[in-house]
Amino acid sequence: MQLQNLLYKIPLLATSGRMDTDITHLTMDSRRAGPGSLFAAIRGTLTDGHAYIETAVSQGAVAVLCEEMPETMAEGVAYVQVQNPAKTLGLVAAAFYRQPSQKLRLVGVTGTNGKTSVATLLFRLFRGLGYHCGLLSTVQNQIDDQVIAATHTTPDVITANELLVQMLDRGCQYVFMEVSSHAVVQERITGLTFAGGIFTNITHDHLDFHKTFDNYIRAKKGFFDQLPASAFALTNADDKRGLVMLQNTAARRETYSLQTLATFKGKLLTDSLFGLNMLVDDREVWFKLIGKFNAYNLLSVYGAAVLLGEEPTEVLTLLSAITPPPGRFEQVVSANKVVGIVDYAHTPDALENVLETIAGLRQADEQDTMPQIITVVGCGGNRDAAKRPLMAAIACRFSNHVILTSDNPRNEDAMAILEQMQTGIPPIDFKKTRVIEDRREAITYAVSLAQPHDIILVAGKGHETYQEIQGIKYDFDDRAVLREAFSTSVNP
Repeated sequence: MQLQNLLYKIPLLATSGRMDTDITHLTMDSRRAGPGSLFAAIRGTLTDGHAYIETAVSQGAVAVLCEEMPETMAEGVAYVQVQNPAKTLGLVAAAFYRQPSQKLRLVGVTGTNGKTSVATLLFRLFRGLGYHCGLLSTVQNQIDDQVIAATHTTPDVITANELLVQMLDRGCQYVFMEVSSHAVVQERITGLTFAGGIFTNITHDHLDFHKTFDNYIRAKKGFFDQLPASAFALTNADDKRGLVMLQNTAARRETYSLQTLATFKGKLLTDSLFGLNMLVDDREVWFKLIGKFNAYNLLSVYGAAVLLGEEPTEVLTLLSAITPPPGRFEQVVSANKVVGIVDYAHTPDALENVLETIAGLRQADEQDTMPQIITVVGCGGNRDAAKRPLMAAIACRFSNHVILTSDNPRNEDAMAILEQMQTGIPPIDFKKTRVIEDRREAITYAVSLAQPHDIILVAGKGHETYQEIQGIKYDFDDRAVLREAFSTSVNP
């Protein structure tokens, strides 16, 4: 496709070279540039793409999209200066791949917690309804049964369009996509046309990137501000910022709630380790998922499905049979009936939701003894440090024993992270808290403390099958380690 056609209607600050240059490939990575490539020089949080323009050109790039023109320009290369290369690349990518999102029904899910669960539940539901579907999520990308590894919550805009084309070619009609706040700010969803957007909730997270909570809220809201009038915007009316998301959207405004009047109304009747019973728009339904947070997830999925034209009773029937996504309140039970729960909870609100649910599900045994809650938790490195003491405090508030341990320290020192977590522990809880840096040892120690019917929560990593330490990913799966610890436990 000719460069001038890709830039149709896009405001340009300056150009150099031939605009009728044929473009056969798009990239933001100079290492992937080659003959026919358009290289987009984008300023990121760690690197500036402008520093790699010469490298991209030396590898064959025939066009460069940039915010500032380089001092030296290669002969035969087209240079295009725009105000925002990241935003422009989104529009260029959509044009280059011939607008795949407009030929699908693409639904985005955003919020601090619940994005993966809601997107995955929608994917499973619509496959159960007989549709070919795609999924773009933290856990994995998927085209029907084909699994494609995911590296980001929301892929870059080039990868997203490539995946959407693959989904179209495979006959997909619906695609369900997690939309992170980073993706909105970094223009990773620019150029995509959404049929609907869902807001789950918003709590303290990602302030390392957004700097302030107000910026974080604006990033989430930015997704709904971009929705077209043909789309729906479905928000959690019980979240105090839920209606804020709808303030400036052109989309059809809809709500769901467990506590107030809403388009889609639910009421939680009973909750147990075996599932939850709800009224959904006055229909009583038993679900296999557990916890109030999942009641909200299920209600949002139900609402979205109905807004997409599906029959309510059929939707609820299929949802009642769906099991939790991997690493979301996933249970591993020992031979002596210790209940292990592995959950991705890695924010203060998510951890509190899970522990509050566990506390509410405990039942006293024949001797009127209440089962213990034993929590293993850490915090990731190179992420929002402000939440670390909060996470430790929440774990102590709900647990009989707390083991603070390494999560994915990435490029930070694991013990330094744990020391920051310890500042949130109230003095009264010092005795019930232990720090064990090695995550495997921490899980094994938790199992050694447990008696029959006790509940062990291993929080923070969920579905992940690795631990990232100093830039290296080591094989590590909380579920596998927990099973191994159960099998070798000396407790009767």
